[in-house]
Amino acid sequence: MDTRPGEHVIFEGHPSWRAILSFYLKGLVIAVVLGALGWLIGSPGLAVVVGFVKRIATTYTISNQRLRIRRGIIARNVQETRVDRIQNVNTDQGVFDRMLQVGTVDFDTAGTDDADFAFAGVAQPEKVSRKVEQALHEASQAQAQSQQQQGLAAAPPPPPPPPASAT
Repeated sequence: MDTRPGEHVIFEGHPSWRAILSFYLKGLVIAVVLGALGWLIGSPGLAVVVGFVKRIATTYTISNQRLRIRRGIIARNVQETRVDRIQNVNTDQGVFDRMLQVGTVDFDTAGTDDADFAFAGVAQPEKVSRKVEQALHEASQAQAQSQQQQGLAAAPPPPPPPPASAT
């Protein structure tokens, strides 16, 4: 991600390899079922390759100004939102996800109906959620500092002191 002036990356990562295990297991089950039915289509090796490519082709980035999801190798899909638009951060972990220490971090953003803005399959989703909280904190501090600087620059000069009385 190309950063803007004053922006720095707080987190960047891919879905955890453990999150792909369920994908691998599904691929294995499908291959076994198809093999049992006499089909020679699909194999566990294909599921492993597809799962690996799916993981590598997805990058999640949290900066102090934006959240970004980039998917794809040949075709590319990029979703971005400003940190200051985040209203809620939710984590979701099923039973297997808890055992594998992976989960989904879902973001609700202001004014959008983009219901699928989520970091899926990340390792330790609670830590990723805390990184988003850090980004929100940094963004609010920067905004307050900017407003304070603008307020100081726009403030009229203080009135001159009253003249000293000669007594």
